[in-house]
Amino acid sequence: MQQITTVNPATGKEISKYTPMGQDEVNRMVSKAVRAFPGWKKDYEQRRSYIYNLVEYLKKNKLRLARTATAEMGKVLKESTSEVEKCAWALEFYADHGDSFLSDEVLNTDARKSFLTFEPLGVIGSIMPWNFPYWQALRFAAPCLMAGNVIVMKPSRLTIQSGIEIEKAFAESGIPDGIFQTIIGSIESANYLIDSPVSAVTFTGSTDAGAKVGQRAARNLKKCVLELGGSDPFIVLDDAIIENAAKGAVNGRFINCGQSCVASKRFFVGKNIAENFIEQFVKNTSNLKVGDPMSEETDIGPLSSKSGLETISEIVEDAKKKGAKVLLGGSKIDGDGFFYEPTILTNIKPDMRIFREETFGPVAPITIVDDESEAVRLANDIEFGLGASIWTRDLTKADKMSRRIESGIVSVNNVVLSDPRIPFGGIKHSGFGRELSRYGILEFVNIKSVRFYDNLTHHHYVE
Repeated sequence: MQQITTVNPATGKEISKYTPMGQDEVNRMVSKAVRAFPGWKKDYEQRRSYIYNLVEYLKKNKLRLARTATAEMGKVLKESTSEVEKCAWALEFYADHGDSFLSDEVLNTDARKSFLTFEPLGVIGSIMPWNFPYWQALRFAAPCLMAGNVIVMKPSRLTIQSGIEIEKAFAESGIPDGIFQTIIGSIESANYLIDSPVSAVTFTGSTDAGAKVGQRAARNLKKCVLELGGSDPFIVLDDAIIENAAKGAVNGRFINCGQSCVASKRFFVGKNIAENFIEQFVKNTSNLKVGDPMSEETDIGPLSSKSGLETISEIVEDAKKKGAKVLLGGSKIDGDGFFYEPTILTNIKPDMRIFREETFGPVAPITIVDDESEAVRLANDIEFGLGASIWTRDLTKADKMSRRIESGIVSVNNVVLSDPRIPFGGIKHSGFGRELSRYGILEFVNIKSVRFYDNLTHHHYVE
């Protein structure tokens, strides 16, 4: 079996080699999880105690964990550190609130007593991406584990050590063996996991890969949640506070070198303020420092892989060839590693790849619009529907617009961010199902209906 090599994207040099796990090994891990499940699900307070231990471990080891993620996928160190901190927050949130999310729900029916109870499904197979190697995994794991499920996860082949570190964190926190396990492998290993005796599957990644995961899960009659791509619109109306919008544009577009599913990826700007907004956006972006992601002063690191760099370069070259105007950047950066200049483009046309495709990199295409109706029409005219942000002083107008936007998340006067307190997920080709909040914990439970009738009552039976 061919080994998997991880590469530091800042240098292009090899980090490590790993041997992918075969089907027998994956099935052994799932069997171990099956055996661990009954003990884990029976005692909520014990689960809570273990998760609090994990929270403390993450806080104590956040810098070491952050360095591992930065080395493997190139995220700047300050963002990797924040990612670990956010994982601790999500785990603590579900340890604090999971019991209220899972408490029985009493219903009023013709029965003497009716209620819903929420029971764990068992072993959940988790197939996770590289762009947030800790957050994506633990964003799903926190509610899933507090509900009483156990997890077998396959991380991306780019961030294998980060995935191993999560399994190690569970062990070091005293959590019983088999509750969270990490598979080493690539597509074949993911398929073995879906085909194994897991009860359900969750996947975060590209739309094309997600469609294949969903198809395979359906063939095995397994519930799945798919968190897929996005091409989020960033709408700046004529009455927006331009300074705030221009700062938000930098945060929304260039976080994680633009490699986020909820990054702002398409900019629609009112014609009356376009010149002012663009001037400030370009100025703010030009101040970003590109370089060694391990340095605390760096704002933008490399893209995660050579193929990612080539794809974003091809998309920009296609736009330039078809008439896009480059206001900033527009080229690869010479030297070691997979670096691309922070880039801002205007004069975007429908026949350009950048108009339709998800741009996973530090590139912002700007389209000037006549009014909010045109902005909403263009925002919705795409296969994705994950997030959107609207910038305006008129909150009544924003309320109406937010209801017309076809997406799972809308943020007004801020960029789109995931938050344990609110549901996260999309529609259309951005996937289905939700993570986070109470809705996230309910995705992987059996919502069981229970009704008690009096023995003496006569009933009519119709299905």
